[in-house]
Amino acid sequence: MAMKEHDAFSMSGGLAILIGLVLLIGGPAWGFSQIPSHQLAPAPYLAVAFVGFVLGVLVLKGCFIIGPNEARVLTLFGKYAGTVRVTGPRWANPFTTKRNVSLRARNFETAKIKVNDIEGNPIEIAAVVVWRVTDTAQAMFDVESFGNYVQMQAEAAVRNLAMHHPYDSHDDNVISLRGQSDLVAEQLRKEINARIHSAGVEVVDARIAHLAYAPEIAQAMLQRQQAGAIIAARQRIVEGAVSMVEMALDQLAKRGIVELDTERKAAMVSNLLVVLCGERSTQPVVNAGSLY
Repeated sequence: MAMKEHDAFSMSGGLAILIGLVLLIGGPAWGFSQIPSHQLAPAPYLAVAFVGFVLGVLVLKGCFIIGPNEARVLTLFGKYAGTVRVTGPRWANPFTTKRNVSLRARNFETAKIKVNDIEGNPIEIAAVVVWRVTDTAQAMFDVESFGNYVQMQAEAAVRNLAMHHPYDSHDDNVISLRGQSDLVAEQLRKEINARIHSAGVEVVDARIAHLAYAPEIAQAMLQRQQAGAIIAARQRIVEGAVSMVEMALDQLAKRGIVELDTERKAAMVSNLLVVLCGERSTQPVVNAGSLY
């Protein structure tokens, strides 16, 4: 059964410290001061001194201090008694065990994991995860060590994420690890949160910190990546060039600047495509006579 955090009974620690000091010092002092005048029956005064001392120790034992973004989880004879989040000096049942839990944001970097992406390419990936405790009862009692638990689940989430996305893609509709870093980071954060929800922990942010092809295929994949980039660029260049040629022919026909037959249109399309798709600057040729 999952534990749920609830407030524990506690009171101001300043008042408890004052009462504890009075009992610890005042009780024995008063008891021993009465013994000289009651030498025939000193037992009651010795008892008062002893009881005052013991009560003072117990009261002071129940005092503790909580700093900013800290909490104390209280257990009484093995049973969860609640959590104290109020900062400053506090007092609670002296017989409870008080365990400190930090509520501050923490971060760690996962180990570099070698895994195959969705296309089967071996890659190395690691992520930086920022997290904090939200439910102290779940963090302390539902898992063995919530720090190690978060780290192991984060590494599993990173591995699963890499297996469902390509390293890189030239298609804008495909989410890639390298191309859409913000979308990948949000997806990673949600997946880790789903895995660690039962531990009373929340991931604030998670982002890929290291991403590279595995060393044994890095050179080959770099060449493949460059070839893919060249092909994608050429496709866009050709699409743009065809659109520009089509627009030029339409404008010439619409404005009646020149009448072009099929052969002239073919020559013009060929020249425009050479100019627009060529890698080097073209050299214009001025025709001073007839086209024919």
